[in-house]
Amino acid sequence: MKKTWIIVIAVIAVIAIYFTSTYNSMVAQEEAVSTAWSNVENQYQRRSDLIPNLVNTVKGYAAHEKETFDAVVSARAKATQTTVSIDDLTPEKMQAYQRAQGEVGSALSRLLAVTENYPELKANENFKELQAQLEGTENRISVERRKFNETARGYNTAIRKFPRNIVAGMFGFEKHPYFEAEEGSEKAPEVKF
Repeated sequence: MKKTWIIVIAVIAVIAIYFTSTYNSMVAQEEAVSTAWSNVENQYQRRSDLIPNLVNTVKGYAAHEKETFDAVVSARAKATQTTVSIDDLTPEKMQAYQRAQGEVGSALSRLLAVTENYPELKANENFKELQAQLEGTENRISVERRKFNETARGYNTAIRKFPRNIVAGMFGFEKHPYFEAEEGSEKAPEVKF
């Protein structure tokens, strides 16, 4: 009888240790996804902070390109109003967020195309620095989005594998959506002067 109790207690201890380690592992992975999302938002914020400086620099040289400036400012305003919390990250909200950020990128492309008509602006050191900062930021955004997708993939895979999916279901761990290419992005953008 004593031997049976020892076996029962040992089995319960093993199950408790498994559930605890599995739960803690999923919490750590979910936090990694949250951190990766914060890094993505940080880079978008960096871009958003640079835009007014770039617009004002170009405005000084190209005052009659008001429509282009308005589009950049409007896209930036819309993008800064479109926020998504990691706790409420649904595929639909992720798409809306990507769409708003895509509009900023498109408006910036038009703004940078305007600068081709102003050689003295292209030679301006402030403009060159801002353009380099913006290019670097776009690269950082791309890197952080890739890292987010990798982290989300690892987390999503972990919570879907058996028997972890049982623990994940019991404690409400859910899949996180990925950043995906925007519709039409497979075609190279056309730059017109």
